[in-house]
Amino acid sequence: MSTIYVARQPILDKNSEIKAYEILYRDAYQESSFDNDRFASASVVNSVLNSFGTKRLLGEKRAFIKIDEKFLLSDIIFSIPKEFFVFLIFSHIKINQAMVTRVKELTQKGYSFGIDNIVPTKDIFLKYGALFSSLDYFKILLSDEKSSEIRMCIGELKRLNMEIIAAKIEDESSFLEAKELGCDYFEGYYFAKPKIMQNREYNPRRAAVLNLYNMLMNEESIDKAADEFEKNPEITVQLLQFVNSAAFHFRKKISSIHHVIVLLGRGQLAKWLMLMIYSKSFSSRIEISPLMLMVKNRTELMERIVLEIHPDAGSNMLGEAYMVGVLSLMDTIFSMPLGEVLENLNISDEVKDALLYDEGMYGDIYKVVRSVESMNINTIVDFEMKYHLAPNRVKNIIMKSIEAVVALELPKKESA
Repeated sequence: MSTIYVARQPILDKNSEIKAYEILYRDAYQESSFDNDRFASASVVNSVLNSFGTKRLLGEKRAFIKIDEKFLLSDIIFSIPKEFFVFLIFSHIKINQAMVTRVKELTQKGYSFGIDNIVPTKDIFLKYGALFSSLDYFKILLSDEKSSEIRMCIGELKRLNMEIIAAKIEDESSFLEAKELGCDYFEGYYFAKPKIMQNREYNPRRAAVLNLYNMLMNEESIDKAADEFEKNPEITVQLLQFVNSAAFHFRKKISSIHHVIVLLGRGQLAKWLMLMIYSKSFSSRIEISPLMLMVKNRTELMERIVLEIHPDAGSNMLGEAYMVGVLSLMDTIFSMPLGEVLENLNISDEVKDALLYDEGMYGDIYKVVRSVESMNINTIVDFEMKYHLAPNRVKNIIMKSIEAVVALELPKKESA
């Protein structure tokens, strides 16, 4: 079997908190998922359990994995720890008595099952009715043409104690519609889509972060930068908590911003500022958002791929790679086109060209990063060939990046 690429897509609750991850997978020469290949599902489960470990890949979350009839009926499934996975049965599979018996047997042993992407109409009660008593989840697709029927079906499914996951939520309106219909969880990129408004204004706290970033990168004096920090107490409190946490191992705890700038350095502090823009709020504690995890994954991929191409890459090259990743979702944060956001930042032409036009080495890597999220494997394979990388190199980088994102998610006491 060819190389299998794995990525995570978050499944969110009504408060946009991450409940679990769906593990997506494709091979190097196939654009579609392994819909009918039990060996692909087995390979993905093996990767989660053995190659990377559940803690490294999932943190404290569970993994939703799609399976077909062959995988369900094989003895492989009995060797899989039930506490880490939810198995989603492909919706196109014809349900037979052998499957019904196996699902009931496994649910009695504590395994969890759902049905994958389907528009819920009255037909589902005929097609999947024999499984309903054994299902925990139903993953649905919305359709404007059948909204009243979908509402009825969701109500019936919830009365049967199933939790509803709305899939392919790609904008705010579909998210709000899914919530109004009674869906429990949501999957898609709606949180990473910019909402362009007529009267645009910077969030003042986020604008302050951009100002601080520019001061650091423009070589303003440490005293001036420290003074500017002190004018923004919410940001200062978060920074002090960050450097006094397990993320750093200074001998003495830090109490002044001047001290922070000296010890961290301008570059590291600028990175932190940009990452904080993606947190859920500027408050007395850091609140990690799905968007923040997404941008963390992008920056990890950007830097690690640069090092794969140029093992001797210096801080300038790595810094520019990082900036491409961290700025790539700024249009979402500021609700305005990315080109307008970049006009307010002191960044190089190489970074701008990569973000706006996919140009240069950084642009090539940025395309790969987006391809990882959309599981466009052809782009990844083409990139490996163009830059003379060995097969599996990008796959390994993807997994190391996921591991770094999981470390950000875990409670501080576990990463200490």
